[in-house]
Amino acid sequence: MEKFFILEGGYLIIAALILLITLFVTTRPFMSKSAPKKGMVSVTLVLAFFIGAHYYITTSRMAAVKSAFENDQAVICESRMLRKAAQSVTIKKSDDWHMEGDNFVSPNYSRPFHSARCIVK
Repeated sequence: MEKFFILEGGYLIIAALILLITLFVTTRPFMSKSAPKKGMVSVTLVLAFFIGAHYYITTSRMAAVKSAFENDQAVICESRMLRKAAQSVTIKKSDDWHMEGDNFVSPNYSRPFHSARCIVK
């Protein structure tokens, strides 16, 4: 459950804001009496579907990246340190990288790279 909140926390906050907007709009005087219930249910279902699909796709990619890393294949991760120069970093197990939880760590880099932001080369 912790992984879900780490990966989808931002989207959950955005979904809460969308639900607040939906509640505000559906409770206006020109809306029907059943609009709040119908609006909240339908918007909640759509948001839950999209957040669930995003979580499933992200965790599937993370598993593929971890498997490729364990097999010493190249993994490409986005680098947010230098946006003007190298925007990605190539990671291989044989190049002094190791995993700590979901993060790729190397003594040659000052910060770790989360496997959710990586793809198999």
